[in-house]
Amino acid sequence: MIRNQQGSAAVQVVWVLAGIAVIAAALLVLKDSRPGTPVVFTTPYQAVMLTNGSAYFGKLEGYGTPRPVLTEVYYIVTENNPDTKQASKVLVKLGKIELNEPDRIYLNPTQILGVQPVGPNSKVAQLIAQQQGH
Repeated sequence: MIRNQQGSAAVQVVWVLAGIAVIAAALLVLKDSRPGTPVVFTTPYQAVMLTNGSAYFGKLEGYGTPRPVLTEVYYIVTENNPDTKQASKVLVKLGKIELNEPDRIYLNPTQILGVQPVGPNSKVAQLIAQQQGH
């Protein structure tokens, strides 16, 4: 009888330890899945690269949360000169070509591949300033 009680006590200890391990793992998963604090950028504009290969430039808010939003959005298009057949890259403000003139893009955070600050002296920042009339 004593031997049987020792065996069941060992099984109970194993179950208690397994339960503690499961609870600890669940807490770690929940901790990592909570929305984080949004990243605050030190530059006015950011470059946002998406998993589909698109790149947008603008003011990114809410990065690090479930609902990032990009405002004052610009993107690059290739224009071909019909006379010279030369291709050139042009920075276009979102809404200049589109009919509904959107002023923001609501991003899916899982589709953001990377974010990079746009330096104030960079070519992109200069082109944005030119389009804004500065």
